[in-house]
Amino acid sequence: MITTSSELQAMRRVGRLAARTLALIGTKLAVGVSTGDIDRWVREDTAKHGAKPSQLGYHGFPASVCTSVNEVVCHGIPRDDVRLAAGDIINVDITSDLNGWHGDTSATFCIGEVSPEAKHLVETTRLALEAGIAQVRPGAHLGDIGHAIQALAEKAGCGVVTDFGGHGIGRKMHLPPHVSHVGRRGDGMVLREGMTFTIEPMLTLGAPETRVLDDEWTCVTVDGKWSAQFEHTVLVTRRGHEVLTKPGV
Repeated sequence: MITTSSELQAMRRVGRLAARTLALIGTKLAVGVSTGDIDRWVREDTAKHGAKPSQLGYHGFPASVCTSVNEVVCHGIPRDDVRLAAGDIINVDITSDLNGWHGDTSATFCIGEVSPEAKHLVETTRLALEAGIAQVRPGAHLGDIGHAIQALAEKAGCGVVTDFGGHGIGRKMHLPPHVSHVGRRGDGMVLREGMTFTIEPMLTLGAPETRVLDDEWTCVTVDGKWSAQFEHTVLVTRRGHEVLTKPGV
C-alpha cells in the first residue's frame, strides 16, 4: 500500500492518538495494577478521542490491548487476576482505529527496580527498534531492517524471535508486507516512498523459540526466559522515514 498525501494526514492523526494512549498507560503502571486495569484504561482513553481499539474482536481477541508480562512474548490477554509485581517487565501493545485508519505502537515498561538482566533486555530491544528504523529510506530493502536488528541483538547476547514480525498497516491493522526482524542486507522488498508498516522487534534473554498457550493467543518463550518488545508505525518518506507513533508529537 502506498499512502497518498491526504491519507497520510489520517495516518498521522491515528498514530498520534495511539502514542498518546500508550504514554498515558505508562504513567499509570505500578506494583499492584492488574492487566485488566490496563485494558479498561485503554478502552476509556481510546473512546475519549473518538476512536476504537483495533485489537478488540480481531479474529476473536477478547480485549482492547495486548499485555505481555515477563516470559510472554506477545498477545497476552489482560486479566483482573494478573497483577504487576516489583521487578516485572510488561509490554503494552496498542492499536487504535480512527475513522478506519490504524496506528500501532508498543513499549516495554519496568515495574520498580528490575534485575540488571531485565534492564539490559529492555534497553537492547529499544535500541534494536531504533536500529531498524534507521534503515528505512526509499531504495532500501526489508532485509536491511532485519539485518540491523539481528546484528545489534546478537552482539548484546539476546535472541531474536522469528515467529512474529512487523507488518503493513493503514486501512487495515495487518497488511503486507511481513517485516522480519532478522535478515541480510539487500534482500527482500525494495522500500518506496509512501509505504507504511510497523517495526516491532521481540528479543529474549534466552532462545528465540516460542509456543502458544491453550487460550490460543498468549505466546511465551519455550525456555521461560523473559522477552521484551518495542514497536512503531513508520512511513517511508522521500528523504528517509517518519515515525508516525512517536511520543510527544
